[in-house]
Amino acid sequence: MVRSFRNTCSGLIAAGALAAVLTAAPVETAEAGGGGGAAAAGVIGFATGAIVGGALAQPRTVTIYEDTGYRGRPAPWSPAWYAYCDARYRSFNPDTGMFVGYDGRYHFCR
Repeated sequence: MVRSFRNTCSGLIAAGALAAVLTAAPVETAEAGGGGGAAAAGVIGFATGAIVGGALAQPRTVTIYEDTGYRGRPAPWSPAWYAYCDARYRSFNPDTGMFVGYDGRYHFCR
């Protein structure tokens, strides 16, 4: 948490410094009294830098889980699987590995 806060603050400070440099540069305008464009560019630059800095400061944690595919249930055709399916479904057929569901269709026991 502290590290991401520091990264966010660093990004915002860098974006602010870049915006200050860009707005301090002399800008020549063709119309009289057109100095407001530099301030607008500075505000837009600061906002863009804050958004980009905040996005870059997000934590990049990747969690990889080993997927066995059965989530706590025994693998098919093992003795534990036969016992599990036979205890869970009254209509379980051990020859096919299927049971009749409430919808009347055959389903493979997983």
